[in-house]
Amino acid sequence: MAAFGPAWSQTAPAVEGSASVGIGLVSGDREDRSQYDQYNGLRPDSNAFGIFGADYYRRDDAKGTVIEFQAIDLLNRNRELGLRWKKPGDWKLGAGYSETTRNETAFANTGLVGGGSATPQVVVLPGGPGTGSDYDFRIRRSALGFDFSKVISSRVQIEASVKTEKKEGSRLWGIGMACPSPIAPGCRATNAAEAGWAVLMLPEPVDANHSQLDGRVTYAGDRLNLSAGYYGSFYRNEHGSLNPVVPGALYNAVGQLLPLSTGLQPLLNNPVALPPDNQAHHLDVTGTYGLSASTKLNFKLAYSQATQHQDFLGAGLTGAPVGVADLGGKVATTLAQVGVTSRPSPKLTLSGNLRYQHKDDDTKLALYNVEGTSTYTNRQLPRTDIQAKAQAGYQITSDWRGTVGIDYHSVDRGTFTPTAAVAGITALRQDTEEAGVRAELRRRMSENLSGAISLETSRRDGSNWLLDNSGRGVTEVTDAAAAGFAYNNGIFMPTLADRQRDKLKLSADWQPNEKLALQGVAEVGRDKFTSPSAYGLRKAAMNSLSLDATYAVNDKWNLNGFVSYGQQELDQARPEAAFMAFDNTATTLGLGFTGKPMANLEVGGNLSFMDDRSEYAQTLDAGAGGEAAALLGATGGLPDTVFRQTTLKVFGRYTLDKLSSIRLDLVHQRTKWTDWAWGFNGVPFAYSDGTTIVRKPSQNVTFVGLTYVRRWP
Repeated sequence: MAAFGPAWSQTAPAVEGSASVGIGLVSGDREDRSQYDQYNGLRPDSNAFGIFGADYYRRDDAKGTVIEFQAIDLLNRNRELGLRWKKPGDWKLGAGYSETTRNETAFANTGLVGGGSATPQVVVLPGGPGTGSDYDFRIRRSALGFDFSKVISSRVQIEASVKTEKKEGSRLWGIGMACPSPIAPGCRATNAAEAGWAVLMLPEPVDANHSQLDGRVTYAGDRLNLSAGYYGSFYRNEHGSLNPVVPGALYNAVGQLLPLSTGLQPLLNNPVALPPDNQAHHLDVTGTYGLSASTKLNFKLAYSQATQHQDFLGAGLTGAPVGVADLGGKVATTLAQVGVTSRPSPKLTLSGNLRYQHKDDDTKLALYNVEGTSTYTNRQLPRTDIQAKAQAGYQITSDWRGTVGIDYHSVDRGTFTPTAAVAGITALRQDTEEAGVRAELRRRMSENLSGAISLETSRRDGSNWLLDNSGRGVTEVTDAAAAGFAYNNGIFMPTLADRQRDKLKLSADWQPNEKLALQGVAEVGRDKFTSPSAYGLRKAAMNSLSLDATYAVNDKWNLNGFVSYGQQELDQARPEAAFMAFDNTATTLGLGFTGKPMANLEVGGNLSFMDDRSEYAQTLDAGAGGEAAALLGATGGLPDTVFRQTTLKVFGRYTLDKLSSIRLDLVHQRTKWTDWAWGFNGVPFAYSDGTTIVRKPSQNVTFVGLTYVRRWP
């Protein structure tokens, strides 16, 4: 038996597979289920659906190979197929296919003809808002991929993969225009006889393909490890532009159907550019080198180039400068990074990292903007980032450990394109620098209790401000006060303003016994912004608190739970209007259980609750005019936006025998939100053609699924 035993085992390959079939029922219609159906792959127009999935595993000991196959949710819109064939330690082949569908939580009631195509026709609803047909926004992705890896020797391995994804459907989108406008001198403002502005819902047509190529060679030596790779990205869009057909009359703000002012209709009928074809190539070399038994060096070198050369006329776009056929977009990025970690003594750990990244924007310049006597080109956006980090950790005693670190980050945005111009801001900055320090103290209070406290502070400032001269370069401002920035309602980007950031974080882990474990984290952060103007973003705050717990009642029952609270606040001032404090608070909590009341019965479930609230507290500044005061007094400011969701999930799995089982799933979800973006007090926001966006503010959904699982050895 000992002699023939190995032969017997080789003639009996291990095979295992399973299949699951079932049925699911879900309550409600499209309006009741818009939130629940956003990503689940179910068909919103059906209340019943099938369940089918399978997996297969075969191991051939004689050949040393393994085959794995998996099929998930084949009867619905989020189906997946995967196949793996491998010889562990030698080679591996894989293939996969997947589909995902995203349904917009809102749909439109509209008269639009050809929605989702590149040539939609706007049709005014003669009966006003709510008298049109429903239009659903849906995007479907289908992806196909292959991968391969091969061990060449004990030190060298190669890997390669290719993936292509097709994206189809339509996305909630639109256009708008307000007269008068410098780019349309004949376009007049709204009056009693004609409409001088319009906002139209035009779904973005989506029909694009994104392909990716990956290749990598890895070398593992005694002290040196190297990995060289290539990544390619290729994006192709079947629609170069959206070409709407807009009628000569639309509704004004109070619902009157009026002819459009002279010059407005041609503007609304202009083609609108859609995401263009583009491609990118990336090469990198990464590695580590052991300088000694206690010191290791790591490094990375990378180069990438992204280009965009889609032909304007081929995309349906006209009006380009003479002799310019395409954007000629070209951005090359160079990256170099080096780091070192060392443990010179059992108690001391040191690490440092230096990272350099340079982005060279070589996009062609052309006079795309002509406004009367003012002409200016597009703008190149070069950028150089240098980041440095150093950290030291020391085991003070067996219970105490301390860590300190410093961070530095500089950004050089290059020379401003002298023939370009910017709008909406007062001035720019070429350079910013940020330096910070951080420290953490961690202690083990007992065998089952440990905690840590960390502090972090950083300061960002920059070079002198640059005043844009609209196509004639920039002027460096050495004295912001003398330039009148603080008195002319200056607008400065918060990403360029001086900033002081401070953070405090507390964490603790407690396991009083083998059954109960608790983890808690509390964090507080404050940002203070300083710019030459009294307006703009002034302060930001972040507070968070979370607690997780698990409890093993006995060998058969387990309980778990969590609660978290987060708050974000932005305080900003607007010229001659209002100070606004935006305050967002999010509270989530959950309770769950798993158990085995019987040897062949397993049950589980969880109850979760989420409450997300955004408040917009407004007060007038000293320079506010009478109209602003009257508006705030009449409305009380912007109303709160609230999203609240409660979800209950329960399952039970009953084992019929060694090879089969049945599973029952129950889900109930209640969603409620108030969002004044699409309507207020029951009155929907109406586009200029009468289109409205519909989303039921209160939704209740119940799902029941029954699945039979059969396994074979």
